[in-house]
Amino acid sequence: MGKSLKICAFVAAMSAPAVTLADDFNATVAAGHPAVFRWVKMIDEAFAPGIATALEGSGHSMTLDGQYGGAIAKVGEELETVEAGLAEIGICQSLFDPAKLAVQNVTYYTPFVSDDPRLVSELMDDLHGSDPRMTEAYTQNGVVYLGGPVGIDDYLLMTTFPVESLADLDGKKIAAPGPAINWLSGTGAVGVSGNLTTYYNELKAGVYDGVIVFASAALPGKLYEVAPNITRAGLGAQYAGALCANADWYDDLPQEVQAALNAGADAAKEWYLSALEGAVETSFKVMGENGATITDASDEMRAAWAAGMDNAAKSWAEGLDATGVPGTEVLALYMNAMRDAGATPLRDWDKE
Repeated sequence: MGKSLKICAFVAAMSAPAVTLADDFNATVAAGHPAVFRWVKMIDEAFAPGIATALEGSGHSMTLDGQYGGAIAKVGEELETVEAGLAEIGICQSLFDPAKLAVQNVTYYTPFVSDDPRLVSELMDDLHGSDPRMTEAYTQNGVVYLGGPVGIDDYLLMTTFPVESLADLDGKKIAAPGPAINWLSGTGAVGVSGNLTTYYNELKAGVYDGVIVFASAALPGKLYEVAPNITRAGLGAQYAGALCANADWYDDLPQEVQAALNAGADAAKEWYLSALEGAVETSFKVMGENGATITDASDEMRAAWAAGMDNAAKSWAEGLDATGVPGTEVLALYMNAMRDAGATPLRDWDKE
């Protein structure tokens, strides 16, 4: 090799990203919620061990530094924190970042589709892996979708009064999170925007007459003490986010390490869903033992509830279409995939 070629080779080697030359990689992981939440617990309990297992024999290793509970990112700020490179990995929470992860909220605009969080989570994970329309938002925001979907168990109604029909909701103040407030349209209830952190005290004070919530959060929040009437109406399991990585950092990793991150996310998905399913069963058992009255809405009540709703999904999708985001296409993609998977929606939100 001539002198000039040697110099070029040396310069190229020195200018190559350092991450590709190392065997041990370090990554900061951001989560706005504290580690008591299942979707944060899965990082240490399953994601990190899953990465380690996948890297065995590769000559590489990875160390994760969990920064949780708002240490470097508040809830809903995780994507921006990862995009900026302040963390290499984070929980990109679409429910709390709807402007940047719009199509990821499709499940929250399509109630009464499926009450099975495993079905919803695995299907959304599969769609992210197979359809670029689902990952376009990540690419545009400088992050990479890893997996580990955050599934939410079936939403239900918890009230201070018994509910036997939709007529019982007339005039009642019911709190709901984010887009779920749309689920109250047509019921006669007065929808109020709310969240888990304030539900207990506001129910106790009479600010609300009830809330739309999920069992695995209702138990630790002790909502059964202030809203002991639980009505399971099959409002639906949901998808609320997933693990993501900084795109520049991820692209500079060796392929074996990239694959290990995805394998770790798959391990986190299984750990999370198994833990969630166990928590749901336990939640109903314990709440019942502590005085809650748990009833299943009749088929007639569920049908009337679904039929009376505004089609917020159509409005949401068309609104995204107008901004160049394929809302209508993603709505049809999700609904078709759910029907193909065996779900029987009470309304075909995409076909109306």
